[in-house]
Amino acid sequence: MEVLLGKTLEELQAVAQEVGLPRFASKQLAEWLYVRRATTFDEMTNISLKGREALKTRYTIGRHTPVAEAISKDGTKKYLFRISNSEAVQQRSGLTSNSEAVYIESVYIPNDDRATLCVSTQAGCKMGCKFCMTGTLGFHGHLAAADILNQIFSIPDADKLTNIVYMGEGEPMDNLDNVLRSLNAMTSAWGCAWSPKRITVSSVGINKGLKRFIEESDCHLAISLHNPFAVERQEIMPIEKVNHLNDVIALLKQYDWSHQRRVSFEYICWGGVNDTPKHANELLRLLKGLDCRINLIRYHASPSPTTNTQSPIANSSSNEQQMEWLRDYLTAHGITTTIRRSRGEDILAACGMLVNALKDNPKSLD
Repeated sequence: MEVLLGKTLEELQAVAQEVGLPRFASKQLAEWLYVRRATTFDEMTNISLKGREALKTRYTIGRHTPVAEAISKDGTKKYLFRISNSEAVQQRSGLTSNSEAVYIESVYIPNDDRATLCVSTQAGCKMGCKFCMTGTLGFHGHLAAADILNQIFSIPDADKLTNIVYMGEGEPMDNLDNVLRSLNAMTSAWGCAWSPKRITVSSVGINKGLKRFIEESDCHLAISLHNPFAVERQEIMPIEKVNHLNDVIALLKQYDWSHQRRVSFEYICWGGVNDTPKHANELLRLLKGLDCRINLIRYHASPSPTTNTQSPIANSSSNEQQMEWLRDYLTAHGITTTIRRSRGEDILAACGMLVNALKDNPKSLD
């Protein structure tokens, strides 16, 4: 059956008309989906019983709860969602209702007066970044907008959320139609009416998608940079071979980031690999003239590492002293730079780790 979650107000008007409801019922449907966040049609008590029964025969809401959770000692929570019923995933991976299930992850990160949810946009990922566990899972399909929104609506702490980051499994610019559809539902007056400044979308840098995202959304943008030198970057991020970082930066410089909307760069630090004065100065050269900030990230190796031990990123993370030097040097030269606090290390909170652990031990959900 067709899923309602993720539909626009105009599309809900067509749904109302199809089941014999008055036009204004579309606003009622939108309120139940995005504001009251109903999980069943029976909850929609201001819609006629006949209308609710008609909806049940043709549609499903598209909500489902996590099948597992892991809670860190620091309060971080990782949720596992089963998405084998996602039409989008079935079409692209050949899944049927009887096939092996596909799982995705979401991470809830409470911090003082903020509560952030990191959501997935694909099941697995095509990008193949050497430092990311998600790339080892294979690509199982694009998530429908309903699958993205369900992560936000269905965690136990949904009412506490202040921010959302599209930084989980997958590359958002590779599933942009569904990403934009979910953002539309989150930020439109007929939907959740969130400020777009509460949402950040992350990307490895795919120019075609980035241009459309920047022009069709007002949400913040984060770019996975990790090395300013093209030859070194493509060793750990294959996307550099076809979407060059210099071209990404050139595109970003065409837009104004000096007001409320923000662009930032994610930068995992490996000791002696990309935290040297040479790299710092190249970052300054590359980003000159762009109003941006950099987030330095400690590297946490996977418990089942897939990278070659001879790879430069097989080295440990930069030490604290070097990361502080890099932060202070970049900040002193005009780029606001921070060190991201590590969260959820004891529950495999980095992208793809919990799904990978499940793959290694499929009975862990029994």
